[in-house]
Amino acid sequence: MGKVLNFGELLLRICPDIEGDWLKNNNLPFYVGGAELNVATALALWGIPSAYLTALPDNSLTEQLTAYIQGLNIDTSAIQYTGERVGLYYLHQGKDLKNSGVIYDRAGSSFATLKTGTINWDEVLKDVSWFHFSAICPAVSLAAAEVCEEALREASARNIRISVDLNYRAKLWKYGKEPIEVLPRLVQYCDVVMGNLWAAEKMLGIPVPQELAIADQKELYLQQAAVSAKQLINDFPKCKVVANTFRFDAGAGVRYYSALFTANQLLVSKQYSAETILNKVGSGDCYMAGLIYGFYQDKPAAEILEFATAAAFSKLFVEGDATTVKANDIKEKVRNYED
Repeated sequence: MGKVLNFGELLLRICPDIEGDWLKNNNLPFYVGGAELNVATALALWGIPSAYLTALPDNSLTEQLTAYIQGLNIDTSAIQYTGERVGLYYLHQGKDLKNSGVIYDRAGSSFATLKTGTINWDEVLKDVSWFHFSAICPAVSLAAAEVCEEALREASARNIRISVDLNYRAKLWKYGKEPIEVLPRLVQYCDVVMGNLWAAEKMLGIPVPQELAIADQKELYLQQAAVSAKQLINDFPKCKVVANTFRFDAGAGVRYYSALFTANQLLVSKQYSAETILNKVGSGDCYMAGLIYGFYQDKPAAEILEFATAAAFSKLFVEGDATTVKANDIKEKVRNYED
């Protein structure tokens, strides 16, 4: 098997405390992340050959960032050195990226200004057997969406397995296109689709009954997961696997489970709950990494589902953007949180 190539924008997360003490203390914590880099980091940690494709400016900061990524055992040879700046975002510690308080500073970044026809795909896709991206990529800019589509055409032409995380970020879609106008063109290339019911509705037009969210009943959610997955596979025949995550926040705590639809069967994971968690950023990325980890090794679908769910839940107790929990430690990490 070849490398897993993860394509997306490297981001620096600036993390001011809610009280504003960072101003008085002259101390502003930050984390290196980005959805696809978080996936790459988890896979490398778990022993899967992992590579990363992004665009960064050619300067001393990039040299340090690239060295940092290499130190995580991630292949950086595909990185494109172009443009003027690294993307940033600001988020208070413990908050969710879907939270209205997130502030993006990504306009005009190296990734946002990446152009089609500039990447040597023969070189970049050499020895690659899996290509992963997220719906954040085409949300950044029209140029990024066009490069993403180019990448998928090239990967598909080489029979490379392709996965997507349908993570929706309302604040990023600002260049005149709605997700429904962009994502179907990209998802047609995908073998594995991960997200949630409402992201699939927003991005792919797969309807969800309006009253479903209000009902808040697990049985109804799972019934809809099967219905939505069947329609997705019907609409996008290349897709063979659909995963849906369900995370419900309650005060400082969380309830979490997921479902995997494949071979015309819906599998449901264990459910985990915690009264307090540390960090919501990167949990979905860790779930995606868990799926790739399992399918890359041809493990049974039920085993893949349980590992991905446990990995995602364990990430809620890790401070940074990417997991630091080794594959062999994940089950033990979440054992006491099973419902």
